[in-house]
Parts: sequence; C-alpha cells; structure tokens
Amino acid sequence: MTPEQYIENIQTLNAWAKAYYVDDNPIASDEEYDRLYHEVLRFEEQNPGLLSPLSPTQRVGGVIRDEFTKASHIRRMWSMEDVFDTEEMSGWLGRIEKNVGEKVRYFCEPKFDGASLNLLYEDGVLVRAITRGDGVIGEDVTTNVRTIRSIPLAIDYRETIEIRGEVVIRKDDFDAINEERIGSGEPPFANPRNAAAGSLRQLDSSITAKRRLAFYPWGLGENTLAQTALSQKMEYIYSLGFIRPPYSKEIESLDEIEEFYAFLISQKSEIPMMMDGMVVKVDDVALQESLGYTVKVPKWMCAYKFPAIEKVTKLNGVTLQVGRTGVVTPVAEIEPVNIEGAMVARATLHNFDEIERKGLMINDSIIIIRSGDVIPKITKVLTERRDGSERAIHRPTECPTCGSELLDEGTLIKCQNLDCPDRVINAIIHFASKKCMNIDGLGSKIVEQLVKEGRIGNILGLYALRYEDLETLEGFKEKKINNLIEAIDATRGTTLAKLITAIGIEHIGEVAAKAIALEFGERFMDAGEEELVSIEGIGGEMAASYLEFMRVNRESVEKLYGIIEPVIEVKAVVEENPFKGKTVVITGTMSVSRSIIKSMLEERGAKVSGSVSKKTDYVVYGEEAGSKLDKAEELGVATLTEEQMRGMMA
Repeated sequence: MTPEQYIENIQTLNAWAKAYYVDDNPIASDEEYDRLYHEVLRFEEQNPGLLSPLSPTQRVGGVIRDEFTKASHIRRMWSMEDVFDTEEMSGWLGRIEKNVGEKVRYFCEPKFDGASLNLLYEDGVLVRAITRGDGVIGEDVTTNVRTIRSIPLAIDYRETIEIRGEVVIRKDDFDAINEERIGSGEPPFANPRNAAAGSLRQLDSSITAKRRLAFYPWGLGENTLAQTALSQKMEYIYSLGFIRPPYSKEIESLDEIEEFYAFLISQKSEIPMMMDGMVVKVDDVALQESLGYTVKVPKWMCAYKFPAIEKVTKLNGVTLQVGRTGVVTPVAEIEPVNIEGAMVARATLHNFDEIERKGLMINDSIIIIRSGDVIPKITKVLTERRDGSERAIHRPTECPTCGSELLDEGTLIKCQNLDCPDRVINAIIHFASKKCMNIDGLGSKIVEQLVKEGRIGNILGLYALRYEDLETLEGFKEKKINNLIEAIDATRGTTLAKLITAIGIEHIGEVAAKAIALEFGERFMDAGEEELVSIEGIGGEMAASYLEFMRVNRESVEKLYGIIEPVIEVKAVVEENPFKGKTVVITGTMSVSRSIIKSMLEERGAKVSGSVSKKTDYVVYGEEAGSKLDKAEELGVATLTEEQMRGMMA
C-alpha cells in the first residue's frame, strides 16, 4: 500500500462508517470493512510517521487520564426554560409575539435525554470537545469524543464553528450495557442519560469507545454561517456528516405545535433514544438575538416537556441521605411500581418542609410520577385511604452517618461535621479548589483515590501526607508525588480569609470570609452572633451557620490554624476615589479575567455584586455583555466600558 492509497482507503472507510452510523444505510459488508480496516492498521504499524489523525483506527481509545481539564466555550451554552402544558406553551408564545409584534416561525425537534456537548472545529478539523459544565466552562473530553463514530473528525467547512448537541445511548444499547455491568458485578446505570454522561467522562477512553454513543446536533455556538434561519443552518450541519434527528418541523401556530407535540409523544416507543420533550425555538436567527436572554435562559427557546406518568403506590419508609456538602435529604422508600418498563422503589422528597406541606406519613397511599422518564417524585397523598396504621415522619436532629447534631435552617438540614464520612471527600475537594487553597494536582479524582485508599480521612490528613504514603498508589510517580506534597506545603502562610473560605462553612463565601477575617483577626473562632450580624452583608442565617460550624468543628479548625499559620490581614485605608463605597456589577468579556477586575475594584473600596438593582452605582461591561447590561440601561444605572473604568481609576 502506498501513502496515496493509504489516504484513499481512510476516505473509503470513513464513507462506509458514515453510511452505517449516520445515514443508517450500510454500503459495505462487515467483512469488507474489517478487511480494509486491518490493511490500514498494518500500514500504520509499519509506517507510524505517516499515521493520519483522521484514520478510523484512532477511534478505539486507550488513553488513560488522571482527571479532566477545564475548557471554555467561545459562546455560552445556555439552559432552557421548561413549559409543561398547553396553557404555559401559549403564554410563552404570547410573550414572544408581543415583543416581536407579528407572527413568528418556530423550529421544533425532539428533546433527547443525554449529555450536552460542544464540538469546536477549526480549519475543518475537530480540535476540542467540551461538556456543558456551567455554560461558560466545561470539561475537555476530546480524547473520549474522538471514539464516537457519529462525530466527524473532519468536516468540509474551514471557518471556526461550535456545533452543539446531545450525546445519547440508544435504549437497546443501554439494556446491553446494564446486562454486562450486572454480569461483572457492577451496579447498573439508572437511565440512558446517566449512562451517556458516565461514558463520556471515563478516564480510560477505550471504555468510552465500547459504549456505542451517538451524537445528535441541535444547535450552534460560534459560527459565521450565512443562513438566516436556524433550520437552514442545521440542514447544512447535517450535510457535513452529522446525524439528522428522526423528526423536525417548522411551525407557525400553537395548534401546529400541539399537533407535532402529540405526534412525538405517539412515537416515544418507536424512536430508539429516550425523549423527555420537544424543543421549540424561534427560527429566525436575527430575531433570536433581538429577543435576547434572561440571566439563565434564552428568551427565544423552550423545552415543552412530555407529561409525567402517574402510578399509585404506598410509602413504606423514609431514609436519610447525607450529600457531599452535608445536606441531609429524605428519600421515600416505596412499594416497588413499574413505570414504563422501569421498576421504581425510591422517590425524591426534596426536604422536610415538603413532607410537612404534603402532610405525608409512613404507610400513606400516594401518587408517584416519573417526570421526564427519569426522576420519580410524590405528587399527592391519598388521605382518604388512611386506615389508622400511618405514622408521623419526624425531622432528624442527629446526622445518620456520624451522629453529630444537625444544623436545621427550615428548608435546609445539614451536617456541619468536617469529619463526617459522607461529606469528607467534598470538603477536601472544596478546600483544595482554585478559589480556596489552590492545591495544584489535587483534583476530585485524586481526592477520592486518597480517601478510598485510606491515605487521608479529613482535611488535616493532607498535612500529614508523606512520600511513602503515596508511592504505592496507582498512577503516582516520583515527580507527581513531590509536586503534590510541595503544593500542599505551599498553602502554609496563606491569608486567614482564604482559610475561612476553604473550610467550607454553609453560606460563608469569599466576600463574607474576608469581612470576618478583617473584623476579628485571630479571634475569628470566638465571634459572637451580634458581632457577626453587625458586619455589612452578614445576616442572621449566615451568622447561625458560622457559629454552629465553629461549635462542631472547633478542634479541627484550631489544628488547621496552627498548621497553616495564616497571615492576619488588617483593614486597608482606602484613599478617596470614584469607586470607594460604590456597588459595582461586572458583565461581559474583559481584556483580563473578571476576577482581576473584581480585585482592582475591591482594592479601591468598591463592593462588587453579582446582580443589578436600583442600588447599583456602576455596571462595568465588556464584549458580549448580556442581560445585566440591558437591566442597567432599563434602570438608568451608569454603565462603563473597561477602558472608561481604567480611566477613572487612573
């Protein structure tokens, strides 16, 4: 095989794969594909210097990572507003058409239940794949995504483009994966969405390659496509080699939306992927931008969720789960009931206020729904069926895991004990995070490994780690061990504000921690309630949480304080300047990170807020500023570009 024939054979294999995985119309037999695949593989083994990144042999995976790195989307990945019935759908359409002043055309398609993904192509090549994350920053899962055969490694489009969609597992593949997991003694996945998300985030990419994931595009981020309608843009995306959804439709009225919605519900059992609703989007791209965004969602897009399936069953008991942040959540243990092929034995109760509001008791007959094919919850108590065997459900006062006294704030009940086994991993992850102690190399996976292997049992355990404790652990080489120990040691002598932030007190973030550190200094553990609430920005709930935390964890905090020996900052005297005592909001993309802008303003005595109100003095905005800038203009709040802000500082 010559190098030229090698490239031609790769193109042939990729065309055959597209026909099989994307078009669902095979044009070659499995035998033909396998024979040519192995010829290509042999050529690559003999000529490693000529290996093409577009070769199908590069989709098998095999790269093993310590953890995923973070990566930014060029344009934000938004969530969607949910609507649940005809009345809400009508109201949503009414708001759109009231703003526009005329009839609007909509683009509708199924809402698949999977893991959202953003693909970045540059010069026609896939360069990065990022999970949604918080919409601005997600996890870089490029190595795993290269194993998904329905995602082209190269496209016939040379401009920078972000293609967004859903990674899903078909129902029959989901069943096969669970059978395999049960056979090997592993717990089955709860639903196809969890299976898709879990497969996408495997540290070993060869596992992802075995999972038969599929990618369905549903939108775009950064792009310079000339088409004026979203439906036209998506038609072009499908032509580049992506899977087309089984159904989509352009629609102009509520009646047409309801008709297509009913049709999709009727096709739920026929469509091989799990659907939990229908997405409705304004089709005109220019109109989308003019409608804009709220703080959380685009105003031009919504998810019309499918109706939940209801069943009657019985509440057998309530168990308590302690989450990784210490929040205690009640879980309903119900008489198992079959909902669309899934046996449901547990349901969410949210919190004890919800239990009291519903008047729920043990042995009650209840109506349970499985909303969006996934989350079981109790919607109604059938009090008329009570027979006297029912028992009251009491609010817990002690942690079910460690026995510590719980902090009860009404809606929120929380274990404050840093050493509680159910919250220790998350406490250490928070302590090591960038905004806290910034311990480089101590990511979530490493923390879980250290705790599970018994190398550390709490935050204090970090400072007792020695080289010999780590050298026998899988993946720990000399350089990695030394770097981690040095990074932990580098936290000594940090500021008191950082220490208070890092120990993870409910409701006490960076701003409150800094205020407490400046106010109390080394006697921060002895602060009283009246002293705390006298600090601007600290209310009764925050003070109660702080005091309870210090009561439960005082011994641990004292030891940490002695080990770290933090620097006690003193209140700086701020000279008069235009920002002293002012409330400022930052929005948009700046020439430097917003955390730097925030620090610059705080050094000049400004209070930096996250939301715009009539009390805001300035909104400083950069490129792609959104709803905060709009609200500032509506309220008449003064707005400044970054350049204007720097001019005032000078």
